[in-house]
Amino acid sequence: MKTATTNKPQFDIRGLIATVSLIAFSMAGSSALAQTAATTPPADPAPAAAPPAADAPPAAPATEPTPPPAEATPAAAPEAPAPAPAAVAFPGPNPIMAPPEGKGQVVFFRQSKLTGAALSFSIREGDTGIGKLQNGSYFVHVVDPGPREFNIQSEVTDTLRLEVEPGETYFVVQSITMGIMIGRPILTPSDALTFQNKKMKVTTAVATDRKPKK
Repeated sequence: MKTATTNKPQFDIRGLIATVSLIAFSMAGSSALAQTAATTPPADPAPAAAPPAADAPPAAPATEPTPPPAEATPAAAPEAPAPAPAAVAFPGPNPIMAPPEGKGQVVFFRQSKLTGAALSFSIREGDTGIGKLQNGSYFVHVVDPGPREFNIQSEVTDTLRLEVEPGETYFVVQSITMGIMIGRPILTPSDALTFQNKKMKVTTAVATDRKPKK
C-alpha cells in the first residue's frame, strides 16, 4: 500500500537571516542618527546683516598748498628831517644869517666912499685869498673857531688878528687911506650897527692868492 506524501513549504534560512540583519542595521542607523541629532547643539544663528552705512559726506575738495609767506619788506628808514633854515641873526638892509653849527664867521665890508672908489684889494688868510671888496660891498667868511689872522696888502701889509668863537659873528670894515704912491687899505674891527647903516651888495670880485717870493 502506497503511503501518501505531504508537501510542506520549505523556508530559506539564509534569506531570512539577511532580511533580519538588514532590518536591524536600518534600525540601528536610525537610532544613531536620532541620538546624534539630539546631542549636537544647534548652530549659532548667523549674525544679522549690518545695516547699510549712511551715505558718507562728499570728500572735501583738495586744498591748494598755502604759498610760503613772502619775506617781510624791511620798513624804510624814516627820512631825516630837513635842517631848519638858518635864522637871520642880523636883520636889516643887509641881513646876515647865523653861522653853521660849531662854526664862526667874519663879515668883511667896505662902505661906499669916493676916496679910492676905483681900487680893490684881495683880503687873505695867510697866503690864501678869501674875498675882494668893491666899493659898497661885503662878503661873509665862515671859519672854524680859534685864532685867525687876516691881511691886506698894497704898499704895505695890514694885518688883523681875531679869536673866533663858535656861533659868533664878527664884523670887519675895510677902509682906504692915501699912501705915498697909491691907496693904502686897512682892516679894522667894526660892529653890526655900522654894517647895517646903509644898503650894500654882495661883492662879485674874485680874490687872488699871494704869489710866492722868488
